[in-house]
Amino acid sequence: MGDQSFGIDPIIATQIAKEVGEIQSLGIQTAIVIGGGNLFRGLAASTRGMERSTADHMGMLATVINALALQDALEQIGVTTRVISAIEMRAVAEPFIRRRALRHLEKGRVVIFAAGTGNPYFTTDTAAALRAMEMRSEVILKGTKVDGIYSADPMVHKDATRYETISYLQVLEQRLQVMDATAISLCMDNKLPIVVFKLMRAGNLRRVIMGEPVGTTVKFA
Repeated sequence: MGDQSFGIDPIIATQIAKEVGEIQSLGIQTAIVIGGGNLFRGLAASTRGMERSTADHMGMLATVINALALQDALEQIGVTTRVISAIEMRAVAEPFIRRRALRHLEKGRVVIFAAGTGNPYFTTDTAAALRAMEMRSEVILKGTKVDGIYSADPMVHKDATRYETISYLQVLEQRLQVMDATAISLCMDNKLPIVVFKLMRAGNLRRVIMGEPVGTTVKFA
C-alpha cells in the first residue's frame, strides 16, 4: 500500500515485481505467499466482535486481490505468473494442486499462492511455511519494513540490537515478532532457514539470493 493508509499502490506493486523479475531472470524458481493486511485484517476484525472464522475468510479473500494485483504488475514486465488459490475461484485463479504448482515452477513461471491455507485460524506466515515445505523450497525470504530481526522494536527502541543470525528457539523463547510460533516451529522441524530482510530497498532481494549478508537469518544455532 506504500504510503497510503489503505489499498494498493501500483508504483509499489511494480517495484516489487521488478525485484522478483530480476531474480527470476537468474533462473531462480520463485514462489510467493502474499498477505492481505493492506485491505483487511481478519484477526483485527475478530477482536472488534466479528466471528473469527468469517473474519479470517475475509482476510484470505483480500490476499487474492493482492495476488491478482502483483500478477498484473509481473506480467506487465513480461514475467509469466500463475495465481494459485487455496479457496477455489476458478474464474480468477487456479486451485491449489501441489504437482501442478511444482510444474509451473519447473517451467520458469512465478507462482503466487493466495488465500493462505484456505482455513481460518492460520496466518499467512503459517501458509508460507506450509507452501515452502510442499514446494521443496531451500529458504523462506520474508520481506518486511525493517532490515532484519531486532531485540526490540527498532522504531520504538533506538538502542535495539539487530541480529545477523538467530536460532529458531531464540525467536520462540524471546517471542520476537518474526513469524508466528506455528510457522517458526514448522520451519524448525523441517530445518528450513528463514531470511528476514527489508523488501523495499532496491536490489535487496537479489542480494539475498546471491548470498550477501542482508537482513537476519533464522536457523539452527
